[in-house]
Amino acid sequence: MALLSRAQIDGADDRKWEDIPVAEWGGTVRLLGLSGTARNAYEASLVALGPNGSVQRVRLENATSKLVAMCLVDENFERLYTDKEVTELGKRNGAVLQRLHQVAQRLSGLGKKELEAATGNSEPEVSGSSTSD
Repeated sequence: MALLSRAQIDGADDRKWEDIPVAEWGGTVRLLGLSGTARNAYEASLVALGPNGSVQRVRLENATSKLVAMCLVDENFERLYTDKEVTELGKRNGAVLQRLHQVAQRLSGLGKKELEAATGNSEPEVSGSSTSD
């Protein structure tokens, strides 16, 4: 398989999204997986770093509604809620937000292992291969 050029990478539409029926809200919503930059910002928002750069504490307040707000978009892929409106979204039904959160995690590649790594609660992985001898 030939190597991709930068133009090919930049031109690829690799966004993942799903339209999810939400009976409690009377319709369907669209969730768009986070870009790499947005995912890093979300992960960074979950931790407070100490003076030496280590994780001082994990900040979970509004973590569910924050991720859903970052992924909830309209038909033009524009966000429906800004970062300042996360608390307002968080007032919605917790079960609905949790269902949407699970989809947003999957679309954004945010599994348990990734979140643990972001918050400093995981063991480093041991690689089975090396490029040096």
